[in-house]
Amino acid sequence: MSILDSKIPEGPLADKWTKHKNTINLVNPANKRNIDVIVVGTGLAGGSAAATLAELGYNVKTFCYQDSPRRAHSIAAQGGINAAKNYQGDGDSDYRLFYDTIKGGDYRSREANVYRLAEVSGNIIDQCVAQGVPFAREYGGLLDNRSFGGVLVSRTFYAKGQTGQQLLLGAYSAMNRQINRGKIEAFNRHEMLDLVKVDGKARGIIARNLVTGEIERHSAHAVVLATGGYGNVFFLSTNAMGSNVMAAWRAHRRGAFFANPCYTQIHPTCIPVSGDHQSKLTLMSESLRNDGRIWVPKRIEDAEAIRAGKLKPTQLAEEERDYYLERRYPAFGNLVPRDVASRAAKERCDAGFGVNKTGEAVYLDFASAIQRYGKEKALTSGMENPSKEEITKLGEEVIENKYGNLFQMYEKIVDENPYKTPMMIYPAVHYTMGGLWVDYNLQTTVPGCYAAGEANFSDHGANRLGASALMQGLADGYFVLPYTIGDYLSHDIRTGKIPTDTPEFDQAEKDVKDRIEKLMGGSGEHSVDYYHKKLGKIMWNKCGMSRNEKELKEAIDEIAELRQDFWKNVKVPGTANSMNPELEKAGRVADFLELGELFAKDALHRNESCGGHFREESVEQDGEQKGEALRDDKNFKYVAAWEYKGEPKDAELHKEELVFDNIELKTRSYK
Repeated sequence: MSILDSKIPEGPLADKWTKHKNTINLVNPANKRNIDVIVVGTGLAGGSAAATLAELGYNVKTFCYQDSPRRAHSIAAQGGINAAKNYQGDGDSDYRLFYDTIKGGDYRSREANVYRLAEVSGNIIDQCVAQGVPFAREYGGLLDNRSFGGVLVSRTFYAKGQTGQQLLLGAYSAMNRQINRGKIEAFNRHEMLDLVKVDGKARGIIARNLVTGEIERHSAHAVVLATGGYGNVFFLSTNAMGSNVMAAWRAHRRGAFFANPCYTQIHPTCIPVSGDHQSKLTLMSESLRNDGRIWVPKRIEDAEAIRAGKLKPTQLAEEERDYYLERRYPAFGNLVPRDVASRAAKERCDAGFGVNKTGEAVYLDFASAIQRYGKEKALTSGMENPSKEEITKLGEEVIENKYGNLFQMYEKIVDENPYKTPMMIYPAVHYTMGGLWVDYNLQTTVPGCYAAGEANFSDHGANRLGASALMQGLADGYFVLPYTIGDYLSHDIRTGKIPTDTPEFDQAEKDVKDRIEKLMGGSGEHSVDYYHKKLGKIMWNKCGMSRNEKELKEAIDEIAELRQDFWKNVKVPGTANSMNPELEKAGRVADFLELGELFAKDALHRNESCGGHFREESVEQDGEQKGEALRDDKNFKYVAAWEYKGEPKDAELHKEELVFDNIELKTRSYK
């Protein structure tokens, strides 16, 4: 077991990033024209990185498996993006954003990385405003903010419920400018299938043209992976159907360590599962928890009557409702962090208080907010003695202005009007805090291979606070990677073009073709989805919201057995040398079947509860925190980074010890 070098700069926390930028090596503009960079993934992290690197003068190739970068899963981030601007004058600061993020991640992230994230957060807002991102504004014209879970200030900038989409359009516009200048060569409908190393350094990729089926070689002086997370290992998640782990996993197989794979975020506000034939879940933005109150019936008989269709939620009086988050966590109420809210919803449903037909749903109710906003609107409009109907109408208009597209989306899916009856929600897999291990420069353990955004593990610890994914993706792409990659590329100014007709590219291409041939050679007993669904059920039931030693050991064995059956009996129709979505899917599921086992191994190894990783053997036994997650700082205050050794069960553990010099580790209480 080795100790990893995170390359964190010396000096006071607030000075580290400035000092680092001032002392790392640079590449002069004339030399940048001779250096090539590949960026795989063109969502927020990849798109912003590609645009910025090209603006600096590098020659950039981008790879995107969709037909357009505008389809990146980044658009699904609805609620907002954090920044410590303190526009509300409520006491926010870089340090408070840093502290909230560290605490929200249950003290399992690097101080230096998180402080840097907080430090550049304000620049992100300025950058995006300059690009024309239509952030919401107050009546006076200043940018508006709202609150998100796990914090006591309002620091979340938003564009209705479309924040991710609007930010992505800003990055996409910046990319298009560079494409027009000839500094970015875009390869859409291409999927990376392997990383190519030459003399130990990342020097290119093998990609498949998803339209023609052709296998292509692409070289560069450095490779940036910005391909998002691996939540679809659970089959049902809020992720886009194409979201996968392939690029990161192939880099892992080539030597990049995979860190904290068990850290997965379960989002508390998703539309509940409706049936066995569902292929994805829909997120309801966490911003709804600003105004929506979460509850279940106080009496189990009422819950049973609601499930049987004999009682409507609007028929229950206030005193008959259990606003359980407000009851259990009075300081934060409905705005507790996502892991806390998710576990609390599961506990109520497991106890028999669930409110939909499956018993796996709680209510998110806007009736109080509608009345509150309606009364305020009536007063500011000069209305005297408004009727309840008038107040309700005015309040609904305010809610529609804030969350209209989210309410519309819910009604289209569920066929219920959320203005008139409470939404039903339940936790679902949403985001992965684990990913490729990177140092302070965002470089993996493979020299020249970088990982940005959700593809790396770096900034969120064991839990992601709301509105911080967009912040990390854009921080990495616009303000971190363009500095740090230059330090590495400064040694390549005399290297010249990287050739693709070398033994290393020959071998990588052969490995890819052999793998495809093996996928196509299954006996054809079962479809790809058959295996993906089976894997998803193992993951959700035994590696989901709570885990225990017995079931994790079972999951490891079951996944290994399922993987063996997959390679023998999967059916992949069509041909390898043409457009074949089933072949694409098969390659991704093959990687999930390896990742899933490493995920379970990591969860078994980490015998503590922290953030999104809740071990049933590790809970507070008494006191105010009884039943809450119990961390073990003495034995597990480190990043677990796994080295590939041929089989997931043989992966070797490496540790990066986490040092906290600037904050005190405390019980993460939200009561």
